[in-house]
Amino acid sequence: MEALRINESDDMRDNLLLFGGIALMMLGAGMVLTTPAVRRYLGGVNLAGLLQGAAPDFERYLKLKAM
Repeated sequence: MEALRINESDDMRDNLLLFGGIALMMLGAGMVLTTPAVRRYLGGVNLAGLLQGAAPDFERYLKLKAM
């Protein structure tokens, strides 16, 4: 019974560290994205054009993976 409690506390600790790390990454990304220089740089990026350019390569990758 004691071993079960130890494993549960290890799992809880692992989950806490995982979600804490995710929260810190989101906080860091938010701080970076609120910087005016980064916002200016990303304002000129055409995401639709990037996705349209990558679509044929992605389809080719899926066909090769299915083989």
